[in-house]
Amino acid sequence: MDTITHGIAGALMGKAFFDGDDLFTRRPMSPARIVTIAATLGGIFPDCDSFRGLLSRDELLILTWHRGPTHSLLMLPAFTILLAWLTWWVARRLGYEAPRFLVLSGIYALGLASHVLLDLINSFGTMIWSPYKWTRPAWDLIFILDFTFTGILLLPQIAAALYSRREGITRRALRAWLFFVLCTILVWRFAAFVNFPFSAVYVAVAGALLGVLFFLPAYRGYAYTIERRTWCRGGALCFAGYLVLAAFAHRVAFERVRQFASEQNLEVQSVAAMPLPPSLWRWDGLVRTPRGVYEVRMDLSQRHANNPVDPDPIEYRYYPDAPQNAYTATARELPEVKTVLWFARFAVVRFWKEGEQAVVEIVDLRFVRRGRRSAAFTYRVRFGADGRILSKGWLKD
Repeated sequence: MDTITHGIAGALMGKAFFDGDDLFTRRPMSPARIVTIAATLGGIFPDCDSFRGLLSRDELLILTWHRGPTHSLLMLPAFTILLAWLTWWVARRLGYEAPRFLVLSGIYALGLASHVLLDLINSFGTMIWSPYKWTRPAWDLIFILDFTFTGILLLPQIAAALYSRREGITRRALRAWLFFVLCTILVWRFAAFVNFPFSAVYVAVAGALLGVLFFLPAYRGYAYTIERRTWCRGGALCFAGYLVLAAFAHRVAFERVRQFASEQNLEVQSVAAMPLPPSLWRWDGLVRTPRGVYEVRMDLSQRHANNPVDPDPIEYRYYPDAPQNAYTATARELPEVKTVLWFARFAVVRFWKEGEQAVVEIVDLRFVRRGRRSAAFTYRVRFGADGRILSKGWLKD
């Protein structure tokens, strides 16, 4: 999950369960505002491991270090105590009244845990047992960048701020509605640009739902009786409901992939169903076999025209592994390639000649995007005519 969404999730948790105040407000610093600051920092803190990548020339740190110890459940208590103490100490130095240390510890524990959970539910993998065990569990429930999910976390906080006072509510609600409708349109255009288009009908539906959220609560002044924490607890409930729906959709998609493998009589080594934007109904199934990987695109909303029960015929592609040769064998023995193969759950090895040069390419099919030249994680090794390695590294699209 992106860092901004992690911060929004942390702020929501702080407001919902610790009575936090708005993060951006003209009101003076207070314990309630420090609650939200701490919850937000807890939500984004684990991604501080990215700074090491910015300072290092090791391009494999994104695999070996990112989502490592700072994302570990085993390290969570230590980071909780450290961050709580630092916040308490800084607040005292600045003369601010801060929540009690135990309260701050609970806030940071919840923020850090929310970050680990949100990273665990996508397909990239998170080393939650590091440094004891360097594996990358992944639940494959939500796409790594899910604007619907981000909206569920953010909108209750916006609604709570809108209805915190009556003055100018119509004008403020209209501005908020127009802003989020514009954001929805931009997401729609962005999705088409990156080859994940969805119908404009969803934009219209989103606009209508935003209108209900921003305008309907003002009817007869009901919204002014709702406390901020109630708005945010409703958001937390919607967040949990979205995860339940994603888990159900994942199960359906996973069973379809298994059915496909059975119908094709494949010698299955591993199977997965990966979410595709806008998630929930679009999925990418992967089946690893001894000679290659099958990719299965699914839309759970589509059914047979004459049979409303069975799904439409599944679209699939086959990505074969290159036959073993001296070049692929040499590439596989490189420490960097071993690291890439450790990370890639559905790796395909490609090989071809370019004049006198030979090219070996390792592709992680979890990140293949049709319509683009290469997957997001494609590692290439280039050999000269004499068999020496000329270059190696990530392919830049």
